[in-house]
Amino acid sequence: MTQAPLRIEAAELRLVRLPLLTPFTIATGTMTEKLFPLLTLRADGIEGCAEGVMDPLPDYLEETTAGAMAFLRDALLPQVLGKAFANPAELNARLAPWRGNQMARATVEMAFWDLWAKSLNLPLQSLLGGFGDAIDVGVSLGIGPIPGTLDRVAAHVAQGYKRIKLKIMPGHDLALLQAVRAAFPDVHLTVDANSAYTLADTALLQRLDGFALDYIEQPLAWDDIHDHATLQARMATPICLDESIRTVEHARKALQTDAGRVINIKVGRVGGYHTALRIHDLCAAFSVPVWCGGMLESGIGRAHNIHLSTLPNFTRPGDTSSSSRYFARDIIEQRLEATTGRMPVPQGPGIGVTLDRDFLKSVTVSAESLSA
Repeated sequence: MTQAPLRIEAAELRLVRLPLLTPFTIATGTMTEKLFPLLTLRADGIEGCAEGVMDPLPDYLEETTAGAMAFLRDALLPQVLGKAFANPAELNARLAPWRGNQMARATVEMAFWDLWAKSLNLPLQSLLGGFGDAIDVGVSLGIGPIPGTLDRVAAHVAQGYKRIKLKIMPGHDLALLQAVRAAFPDVHLTVDANSAYTLADTALLQRLDGFALDYIEQPLAWDDIHDHATLQARMATPICLDESIRTVEHARKALQTDAGRVINIKVGRVGGYHTALRIHDLCAAFSVPVWCGGMLESGIGRAHNIHLSTLPNFTRPGDTSSSSRYFARDIIEQRLEATTGRMPVPQGPGIGVTLDRDFLKSVTVSAESLSA
């Protein structure tokens, strides 16, 4: 029996503010809270949810929270409200004419995937092509004093996390790695530069080869592929690309030129699951591993990331660590907590988590309902 298309009858668009337990510092700045759009789509008595991963200011990519809220309200949601879609591919085709704005488009597309999976009474991972009841996860540690960082590494190694990622920037790199490697010679260790270096820093970056890193993430410009290929030819450590990969074409060009030997797939960054799946498959064809990066998501975005990470080429631990590392209380009723470096896949239809409506109300900055 063929299921009838889902007609999107209404949407709820919220702006949510969640304080972080501790400030999170990277090369581009410090975050003390997570401010994000939360979208709920409704059809046939079912609702699907997703969150936007753009930042208040364009210091990761071009999109901003305020711009995305306006684009969602004024352009994207009017394109889907009152329309019926048999599957996410049909919805994606409706959004395809809009250029860029991958994070805003992903918010709509991901909410529909959750809605569609729930309408079929299937977990999202089954529709994506994933499998398994848990995934390996690592942690990402922000920039801070070296003694404190050593303590944080020790705590997370003791908790069993499968990979430790250190944020670095010029002036906070070699001494940090020397200290961490001396204390933890065998831990799986990576670094993330968030585009803080240039090819003029090649000699310094080559010294990272001495620390047995699994990879160095996004050392050069956020919109560059060519210079990363030049740098990779000069280094033994694999380069992992993050900000540079926003489309399938970006991934293809990077893989063909050996600009990166690992790819970080953030479903929000690439515009949704349609593109994320294609990048996953392309990387597999090149025998290049992928992993799922994080954007300090709440439990909604974290659940989406967990389901995506069950696909077969996600062979490196991702950033989907325990929610309690970031928030005193999450906006979902379920707890997303890792045990010995393994994160259980939420059970049930769709992404497998439900909103804690009472708490959500208390952290909502604004809310609006839209209908067909």
